[in-house]
Amino acid sequence: MTFRLRPLLIAVPAVLALRATAQEPPPLDALVLRLAAMTAVSGYEQRATDTLAMLLPGSRRDRAGNLLLTLGDGEPKSLIACPLDEPGYVVGGIRPDGYLTLRRVGRARGPLADQQIEGQRVTVWGRRGAVPGVVGVRSIHLTNGRPPLPDTPFSVDEALVDIGADKAATVASLGIGVLSPVALAKRPVVYADSLLAAPAIGRRAACAALLRAARTTVPARGSVVVAFVVEQLFTQRGLLTVGRNLGPFADALLLDGGPGADRIGSRTSPDPTSLGSFEAWLLPVRYLGSAVETVSLREVAALERGLTFRIRGGE
Repeated sequence: MTFRLRPLLIAVPAVLALRATAQEPPPLDALVLRLAAMTAVSGYEQRATDTLAMLLPGSRRDRAGNLLLTLGDGEPKSLIACPLDEPGYVVGGIRPDGYLTLRRVGRARGPLADQQIEGQRVTVWGRRGAVPGVVGVRSIHLTNGRPPLPDTPFSVDEALVDIGADKAATVASLGIGVLSPVALAKRPVVYADSLLAAPAIGRRAACAALLRAARTTVPARGSVVVAFVVEQLFTQRGLLTVGRNLGPFADALLLDGGPGADRIGSRTSPDPTSLGSFEAWLLPVRYLGSAVETVSLREVAALERGLTFRIRGGE
């Protein structure tokens, strides 16, 4: 007997109902939780930028889909950027029996990255909103007496997603089509003293710290462009568009999550003609790239303080 999921739209978690007033941004812990619950597969970040736009009065979008806010005025002009995107998948095909096949989006973090979705809950984002699903696993009960399957790691090419549909027409009625984004279901977990685990939480927590700092700080002189950039894992199109359209900058800072205990990373440059060399601050992350990627909320608070100092004109 085969059991199938019933079609059901995901209810919005209570944390997503959080509202920010124009005068006071949400508390940092609540904001980190809200961003951790978002899905922003590389190239499909619009829902995430919609949320940030509501939380960041005065912000605007550029032609690449980045969300921008300029603090202060004049020279020197600085840039602080935080990527929003995460690794994920899109619907590659819809079978007549209602199952979905997948294709990977963005660079995978390691050769076994696809194994993290085998047998796991995922969210498919269609035109009508979020739809829950499960990635199927090989049946051990139906293979008794048959030649063993090749002992190879699970890959996206063999993934089948069950969303409770029994035919392709049912899938279409849920607003799901080819190229609808798919990601692990987001269930942020706070544990121990001040640790938070969720997929891609390093990036989301860094962006939460930047949003809070941008809402509460103004430069002592000159201007600071705050940019929440898209497609960093794919082509870096968002960051490069900011550099080419708004540069040159006296200095540029890129935020991200990364392994290790130090926030400050090395200097590098994706496009010397527009950004020059920029500084990278890495929020310390445990289990980077996994479904239980973890940050310390104390470290996030420290990052917010550092960004506040930076925006005011400190180094």
